[in-house]
Amino acid sequence: MEEKLTKEEVLHVADLARISLTEEEIEKYRVELKKLLNDVEKINDVKGYDDDILIACWEENTTLRKDEPGEMLNPKEVIGNAPRHSGNYIEVPVVISDGEGA
Repeated sequence: MEEKLTKEEVLHVADLARISLTEEEIEKYRVELKKLLNDVEKINDVKGYDDDILIACWEENTTLRKDEPGEMLNPKEVIGNAPRHSGNYIEVPVVISDGEGA
C-alpha cells in the first residue's frame, strides 16, 4: 500500500478547498492526507457493518405532514419580534466566516 498520495492528488484536494499550498505543504500533505484516508478506509473492515444497523432519529413508518401553502405572515409583526433588524431584514449572528479578519 502506498504511503503517500501523488502531488496531483494533493493539488486536486487543495483546488477543491480553494487553497494554495507551498511545495513544503504539498509534501507534508502527501503523507498526512494518506494517513487520514487509511484511517477512514478502516470502516470497511468492520465486520457485520451494513445498512440494517444504521441508526437514525426517525423510524421508517414515520408519517410526515403535507407541505401545504398557508397564510402569509405580516412582515411588520415578524420584524417587530426580531431582536435585531435592519430595514426589512432580520439580523443574525455570523455563523460562517470567509476567513478574512478572523
